[in-house]
Amino acid sequence: MITLQQARNLHLAAQGLLQAPTRVAQFGDVAACIERMALLQIDTIHVVSRSPYLVLHSRLGDYPREWLEDTLAGGAMFETWAHEACFAPAADLHLHRAYNRHARRHWGLAKGEKTAAAQRPHLDKLLDHIRTHGPVKSSDFERPEGTGGAWWGWKDEKRWLEALFALGELMIARRENFHRVYDLSERVAPQLLHPAPELDPATLDAALIEKAIAALGLTQARWVNDYFRTKPRLKDADLDALLAQGRVSRVAVQGWDAPGYVHACHADSLQQALAGTLVATHTALLSPFDPVVWDRERASTFFGFDYRLECYTPEEKRVYGYFVLPILCCGELIGRLDAKAHRAEGVFEVKALYTQPGTRWTEQQLHAVAATLRATAAWHGTPKVQISRTRPATLAAALRRALRQA
Repeated sequence: MITLQQARNLHLAAQGLLQAPTRVAQFGDVAACIERMALLQIDTIHVVSRSPYLVLHSRLGDYPREWLEDTLAGGAMFETWAHEACFAPAADLHLHRAYNRHARRHWGLAKGEKTAAAQRPHLDKLLDHIRTHGPVKSSDFERPEGTGGAWWGWKDEKRWLEALFALGELMIARRENFHRVYDLSERVAPQLLHPAPELDPATLDAALIEKAIAALGLTQARWVNDYFRTKPRLKDADLDALLAQGRVSRVAVQGWDAPGYVHACHADSLQQALAGTLVATHTALLSPFDPVVWDRERASTFFGFDYRLECYTPEEKRVYGYFVLPILCCGELIGRLDAKAHRAEGVFEVKALYTQPGTRWTEQQLHAVAATLRATAAWHGTPKVQISRTRPATLAAALRRALRQA
């Protein structure tokens, strides 16, 4: 049996969040980080850095944001529908395309199929245009004044581009100012000209199940399907075959009424956890779309942290704020903050910061959070940190003092 903290540490180690980086980030670390997580969710909200950049920063420290776009343009990763829109490692291209073609029922894919069924001639004409003239952005097509489409008011060409992307006929060649640039799939990923052997649904499911367990480090069976949003939700018996093959180990976790599962690739980390030598020392601000917190039940069971993204909640009904960042400190989620980067003024505003209910930060935690705030603000190009409000209110003065010392 392992303790809950040891289970957390296994999870964080697999996610690259157990310890702070030991060297300055290098370009290849972006692809390696995404390969480790298996997915990097894409979101466009930018009150602070957009989610994919922030997820990487929490693991790599300072790095140039353009490395993400350069990694995409260089072919080390690609964009796909998974549990949501995500970047994924290039090595998984055939796997995701096959699963999306045969099994996934995400709304983005369903919308694409519906558009194709109703407007295929328009899609073919757009494909011919791209084949002849090269990659395009949605902004290359003028929207007639006052008109829009059915997807968030998109113009027709945007819907057609997204439909062709969902169908796999187009891929994202690169991003310009975070806007998608679409091109023929075989030009973006020449390996598609040499198709991989067709995989049956059971093989696809098994591959994604293993990848999810490996990415999570330690997981209950019921959490596995959410990572890639596969179906159905698993039960313990569904993992018996992997257990018999030695692909996973079943582990009892103190306080859990269900076993945990660890992939064979983490056997050494499991032994370190059992020996008490797998120690969490990293402090970071997490994106709301970080794999550690996007599954509400998993975050609650692992960390006692009830997290819900409130940016789509009416302002008057929000509890914590618009785009709230969980605070990871040495293996615990110890609070959350609502922040905004005022780039023109060079100010990183902490509009509100909340400690976990019923807890009081130690001096060590206070200084670790202050140092992380200072580093995160500097990376944003907003070096002045402004603390507006904290709960408890007495934390504000202590945090400001710690920031001056950071």
